[in-house]
Amino acid sequence: MSISPATAPATCAAQLPQVTHARNPGHALDLDWVSAVQANTSAIERRAATLPGRRSVKKDYQAAWLCKAVSLIDLTTLAGDDTEGRVRRLCAKARQPVRPDLLAALGMEGLTTGAVCVYHEMVETAVRALEGTNIPVAAVSTGFPAGLSPYRLRIAEIGESVRAGAAEIDIVISRRHVLTGNWQALYDEMREMREAAGAAHVKAILATGELGTLRNVARASLVCMMGGADFIKTSTGKEGVNATLPVSLTMIRAIRDYQAATGHKVGYKPAGGISKAKDALVYLSLMKEELGHPWLQPDLFRFGASSLLGDIERQLEHHVTGRYSAANRHAMG
Repeated sequence: MSISPATAPATCAAQLPQVTHARNPGHALDLDWVSAVQANTSAIERRAATLPGRRSVKKDYQAAWLCKAVSLIDLTTLAGDDTEGRVRRLCAKARQPVRPDLLAALGMEGLTTGAVCVYHEMVETAVRALEGTNIPVAAVSTGFPAGLSPYRLRIAEIGESVRAGAAEIDIVISRRHVLTGNWQALYDEMREMREAAGAAHVKAILATGELGTLRNVARASLVCMMGGADFIKTSTGKEGVNATLPVSLTMIRAIRDYQAATGHKVGYKPAGGISKAKDALVYLSLMKEELGHPWLQPDLFRFGASSLLGDIERQLEHHVTGRYSAANRHAMG
């Protein structure tokens, strides 16, 4: 894996999928296709275990990849004590994710994160704070994180967030449909949520840590893509187990199979537990190997993270100055 820093883009402005490729329109539910999906857990785990040691990038190449990772972050705050002030500070960080002197030294002026992700209550605040940028606001919706509020309210919540200015909606699926094998119910739910979002792009959160098996993860991924999901996402970040490499490999290969069968590209978002720069590099190498260069752009890949950005900024400062700084020098706001 190598990308010359000399050819790295000077800016990495966020962009929505409709800018570069057609949205996934979905596919009629094909239960034969779904039932044929299997997942060889031992083989997936063996392959995933090799990933951290198979690719290594150093010096200028590492800095270029880390800047790429910054452009793919959905900078997130989903805390019960969120305030408008905290969200405005987070948006300021999204606009200027790395200190200006470091970006100037790297030739990466204009770098931004991929999006800002907040609860519905903070969507309008985030939209105002990001006015004049290309950074979209994503809202978690549909009774996040459990997805167990009344169904009509979950659908209404999507519309409320879109009207408040959210360009992306991160919805949570009903896990019980997966655990009971009720694929028709999951498909119908995904189709209705996609319709409710209108022009806003939909990321379907599978909550993979609660689905039991990798086969369930693979089948749920396929059904959500058939239902019209623009992205499939691992986790809410609130489960006991969030993004892992075996789960990511399973979902990525489902994306690859779906594109091969339908011709439609679907994005991928690992979320929860990705907090170190070295982990981001592993995920980028996985995407490069399995899906290729198009899935290294904000329209098809995002990290759901907050603390990840601080560690990346710290690594970039070391690259520029030769010194590691304290983590508290790279606060989120």
